[in-house]
Amino acid sequence: MHNTVELKIDSLEHYLGCLLAWHMKVGNQVAVWRQPKSNFLQVLIDKSGKTKRLDPNLEELPTGFIVHPFEDQEDQKAFFLEADSYFKIDLNLPIVEQSDQIESIKEIRSFQENARILRESFVQPQRQTSSGNYKACTKKDFVNLVNKGIEAVKNGQLSKIVPARLKKKTLSEEFDLVQSIKSLVFTYPNAFIIPHVGTWLGASPEILIRTRGDEFYTMSLAGTQKAKGDNPLKNAAWTQKEIEEQALVSRYIVDCFKKIRLREYDEQGPRTVLAGNLLHLRSDFWVDMKATNFPQLGSVMLKLLHPTSAVCGMPRKQAFEFLREFEKLDRSLFAGFIGPVNVEGETCLFVNLRTAMLTEKEAFLYAGAGVTEDSNPEKEWEETEMKCEIIGKHLK
Repeated sequence: MHNTVELKIDSLEHYLGCLLAWHMKVGNQVAVWRQPKSNFLQVLIDKSGKTKRLDPNLEELPTGFIVHPFEDQEDQKAFFLEADSYFKIDLNLPIVEQSDQIESIKEIRSFQENARILRESFVQPQRQTSSGNYKACTKKDFVNLVNKGIEAVKNGQLSKIVPARLKKKTLSEEFDLVQSIKSLVFTYPNAFIIPHVGTWLGASPEILIRTRGDEFYTMSLAGTQKAKGDNPLKNAAWTQKEIEEQALVSRYIVDCFKKIRLREYDEQGPRTVLAGNLLHLRSDFWVDMKATNFPQLGSVMLKLLHPTSAVCGMPRKQAFEFLREFEKLDRSLFAGFIGPVNVEGETCLFVNLRTAMLTEKEAFLYAGAGVTEDSNPEKEWEETEMKCEIIGKHLK
């Protein structure tokens, strides 16, 4: 029996806990996210009880939320949550003042009971359909992998490779998903926050594609250093290796435009941007889909871009084969794409970076590093440690 008389919803975390616990318990699928620089949490609920897999033909899809793994073979379809319910939570207003705009709570439980129900819904890796490797990567193994990548670049097989690693973090008995969500939402205002879709948590700085009205947008994001000082954007100093790494990603986007004979685009950058406590180099690309008579540009570019050279390498086919042979890691949803589709007239898909898969007792943290001929294996290891910490420090 639940005491629904004494318990009242009086905070965002209590509302989210009750909402997520109820829908997880009855088998519904939920996505909660916050767009960069937005004051709203968006909530989408699929009440079908079915796992939908489909081709990402974005313009034809109903309102929903899409999740695609890193693997990009033709038979690898995306997961899709269709919006049986969709609403927004204003982060600047008390939750008690939003009852007319948000979904009502079916059962009001205590914080502790919500946390327990949510934790029981976390998927164990061995129960997943994938039979991949969920073994944490040692520093020695990752350094060896980076050295193999450097050798492949020097031999002319690759111009860039992006090896990834997995780090395990034990979750405490008191771990509360909703508290981690709240912590992420208010710590990373410039990132795409993915608090809960299945059993994944993330804060991604990288838009893969966005379509809004007649505007198409994408970005090239690469190069990483720790933000330092009171004005980190002005203090940034980039090495030639990092500048070239980012330029490779930009050239890849331009090459994709050339493949579809698209010449009318605007490019700005590169410039230094802040994502959490890290700095990156970013260039921005815009296309007017009406002026170019290309209404399906979103779907076309999505297929050309994924997986991007920023998470795979170049040339893409050879880089993908290198990772399959030497990485020894099931990336699963890491470095795939994720985001809302046709929600309020906008589709915005992000590369699934700075992410963790949650299980009942552990979190699996993923991170990669761009490797070129000038890479230093020790520094690439340190870069992945910094990236893992972005999510890891919020999992208590």
